[in-house]
Amino acid sequence: MNKRELFQYVRSASPVTLEGARECPDCVEVRVDAKDLLSFMRFLKTNDVLAFDLISDVTAVDHYTSRKPRFDVVYHIFSLKNSQRIRVKVAVDEGESVVSVTSVWRGAEWLEREVYDMFGIWFDDHPDMRRILMPEDYKYFPLRKDFPLEGIED
Repeated sequence: MNKRELFQYVRSASPVTLEGARECPDCVEVRVDAKDLLSFMRFLKTNDVLAFDLISDVTAVDHYTSRKPRFDVVYHIFSLKNSQRIRVKVAVDEGESVVSVTSVWRGAEWLEREVYDMFGIWFDDHPDMRRILMPEDYKYFPLRKDFPLEGIED
């Protein structure tokens, strides 16, 4: 399956309504509503044609004052069978949470913890939602755009 076929298949077979889909130079990118995330991710993994069996990264983008909702949670997933990548984006605002995908890919556990630690985005139903890099009592989230470059001394 090439990238064009993947793009067309995901758009036509998706069990949820996609908020957006496009072909990027490196992969197919889709945007889904947070309420549909888990069902869409299960579709990507369990669909025999797609077989997205490896989650390679979870990160976030802070749009700060330029857009509402403030954040995008970004998932990079790979299909070993098809040698294709897909990027899934979910918009989430300050103080909102997104469901954990650890029930689909166990490898998302530490990746989601890092997003929480650096951006403050909470993942519901995560098996161990605690900080992974910063001290547990640290009140700030260093990758947010409003975090001072010189850091914060407590």
